[in-house]
Amino acid sequence: MQAIIMAAGKGSRLGTLTMGKPKSFAEIHGKKLIEYNLKLLQKYQVEDIIIVTGYNCEAFEELTKDMEHVRLIYNPFYEMVNVLGSFYMGMEALQDDFIYLHADTICEPSIFEKLIHIKKEVDILLPVDERPCDEEAMKVRSEQGRIVQITKQMPIEHADGEFIGMAAFRKEVIPALKAKTKELLKEKKFNEYFESAIQRLLEEEHFQVKTVPTEGAFWAEIDFMEDYQRAAANMPSSLLELFL
Repeated sequence: MQAIIMAAGKGSRLGTLTMGKPKSFAEIHGKKLIEYNLKLLQKYQVEDIIIVTGYNCEAFEELTKDMEHVRLIYNPFYEMVNVLGSFYMGMEALQDDFIYLHADTICEPSIFEKLIHIKKEVDILLPVDERPCDEEAMKVRSEQGRIVQITKQMPIEHADGEFIGMAAFRKEVIPALKAKTKELLKEKKFNEYFESAIQRLLEEEHFQVKTVPTEGAFWAEIDFMEDYQRAAANMPSSLLELFL
């Protein structure tokens, strides 16, 4: 299994937590956000990890210089494109079942384990926090057990929950996912999120896309200072124990 980590962000909204460092270098309990994800991947023996970098790529080069199973791909256009553009830069390295994740999002091992053990009858597995969403959330809507929409633009009253920004994909999905990503960028949709490619798969392909509820397990996307403070206050021991 492979993993691809989106790590091009600057994190200017985190103020003094980054101070010239990449967004995912913000630390909680003395460990960088990206280090939590690298430790989770190590725990579950994912041995081909692609990190798409952008802002201050040299920091990632230094961090991973002795990590045998990590490859860095630089996105020189990180200031001009959203996450979809970073995925485009790294997608040619994908050839096996893979985990997709953001370097600034962390979760309990119990969530991550469900992604690692994606079943053959499921093509795409999306962890969803089934709770009321705010406007900023990447919202998900389903009908009769099938996901039909994933977007931030969805009215909050239509959402069934929030996609947490980590997902598992079977290798059979890769050609179609690459095609939809390229299609969006050819349409000059440079500000789109990666989930826009998933939405096109939902509309135009016949893959089995399943959600898995987080069931109250800890996860956090660190965009603002209040996200950081909430994550620091609620960090579970299962994540801290990864470093023991």
